[in-house]
Amino acid sequence: MKIPWAVMIGFFAMADAVPAFGQGSPGPIAELERVRVSGAELDPLTRCGIGRFMSCDIKDAIAKGLFETGLAPRFPDRVKCREIDEAYAISYTHKRDREQYHGGIDIPAPTGTPIVAAAAGTVVGKYLGEQSFRGIEIVLRHSPEDTGIPLWIYTQYSHFSEMPKVEVGQRVRMGEVLGPTGNTGIGRHGRQSGKRRPAIHFGAFFSASERYADIRDRIIPVDGYWMDPVALFRKKIPLDSASMKALPAGEKEVPISVMFEDGKTFPADTKIVWPYACSRR
Repeated sequence: MKIPWAVMIGFFAMADAVPAFGQGSPGPIAELERVRVSGAELDPLTRCGIGRFMSCDIKDAIAKGLFETGLAPRFPDRVKCREIDEAYAISYTHKRDREQYHGGIDIPAPTGTPIVAAAAGTVVGKYLGEQSFRGIEIVLRHSPEDTGIPLWIYTQYSHFSEMPKVEVGQRVRMGEVLGPTGNTGIGRHGRQSGKRRPAIHFGAFFSASERYADIRDRIIPVDGYWMDPVALFRKKIPLDSASMKALPAGEKEVPISVMFEDGKTFPADTKIVWPYACSRR
């Protein structure tokens, strides 16, 4: 999938210096306003497929890539990382009042564990999520230069224990701390869940377009698609779920690039890291 020249020109116009580790700086709000569209400008399939509003059919989400891929992370040798306990697109029907699938991966961690940005990007969504299964949430938008992938990618970080200090429009660096792990989010009965273990819900979407909509507590890329977050670590296209599902068995394990607790990364030149810092064994 090739990104239009107009998109690339827009990207180069918006590129600006990335702050030092742990110190975000405000980004150009005007640029976000330029690329943000209204919900009415989304095509119906994308609006329902990514937004999954109550009036929407789950078949739209499946058509947009919300189905299991069989991918699994493979961490570097002699490195300890926090692992997935609930995989992408597994059935959540037993947790909801209708057919539903997991729109990301869950990685458990003790309450307060710092959640970090998987790549450099711009904060485009920040939600208290009082009526959301995901609870307190941040969404980042990543340009092709941010990730090295010729698509616009969005990463979603949910269940923070408190509202992160980053603001919409702010640029963050790969590995920058976004906020503390928690278990915020309602359960199927509409109240804060008391059963959910603390974890990050880590989701991802992609689009060839730089434009997106912000509808209630959802960021929806124009002509966007779901993606298995593990596919992000392939660092190349394709990323779509059908292509990932079709990979041969030998390619289903994806090497994961990581950041250590001292801020160093492996590989050293990576632009993408696991959303929790890892440790050396």
